[in-house]
Amino acid sequence: MFMTYSSKHRGARGFTLVELLVVIGIIGLLMSILLPALSGVRKHATALQCMSNLRTFGQAWQQYCNSNRGTCPPGRLPTGGAPGGIFDLGVDRTYRPRWYELIGEQLKIRVNENPKEVEDDAWTISNPLFLCPAEPDYNNSRNYPYGYNYQFLGNARPVMSAQSGWINYPVKVSKIAGSKTVLAADCLGTAAGKAEADRTPYNVSGSHNPFARLNKGWCLDPPRLTQNSDYADPERREPSDRSGPDARHKGKANVLFCDGHVEAMTPTDMGYVVLGDGSMTVGGAGATNGLFSGNGIDQDPPSINGQ
Repeated sequence: MFMTYSSKHRGARGFTLVELLVVIGIIGLLMSILLPALSGVRKHATALQCMSNLRTFGQAWQQYCNSNRGTCPPGRLPTGGAPGGIFDLGVDRTYRPRWYELIGEQLKIRVNENPKEVEDDAWTISNPLFLCPAEPDYNNSRNYPYGYNYQFLGNARPVMSAQSGWINYPVKVSKIAGSKTVLAADCLGTAAGKAEADRTPYNVSGSHNPFARLNKGWCLDPPRLTQNSDYADPERREPSDRSGPDARHKGKANVLFCDGHVEAMTPTDMGYVVLGDGSMTVGGAGATNGLFSGNGIDQDPPSINGQ
């Protein structure tokens, strides 16, 4: 009995140091292979969730059009459209609501539980439905992650000439070819006109820094702009201050069309000209507004002079 026990005891040895190092090396190798793959899976999942959110936006946008006599929501309701600029959205009273607030009202969903009745650039969005899941901290109401095709779908800023009226508002949905027209997309704001190396980080405070990522991100300028067209930031109507898409999903932006479908596209796919330094121009060979104009044709944006 003693000999049998002793033999079994001697045979039950542990790992040697070399064997342990080999096992650790194999585990490390597997982790180096799997972690990038898992990161890719997470990025793919957030891109799909972003697409799902945008599809919901598309449905609500169509509901708005149906509820407002076929009129597309503007990028932002006009200053003189209500006393003090305060509009009643049914669930909230708020100062000059932007396009995403207007479609949120159709869903009876608050963008934020504490709406503002005064201009406040620091106001943030608390409902995750209205945020990009890839960048949930991009939640400022002004420096917003999704830009709207405001120039062609509804620009309620006043014309620059002496005559009254809005630059391009109201716009009837019956004039829009839905499957050919961008409604909204992941947006970089006015940083799009800057070299990538010159762009500064996102600022949740709502500061007016034209170099910051998503500055004035709630409005998306079309690819080709003219001397008479509007700009996302009307106080800085310069080519370098143009707004453009943000290819934040593995080199592509999620793009919502007016018929409700969503596509992952590069800025070039959308008609933008991107230079070697990453900046987007306001024209040049290849720049086209065909996916923005509403009829599939490359057209100039509406003039700020109302002509």
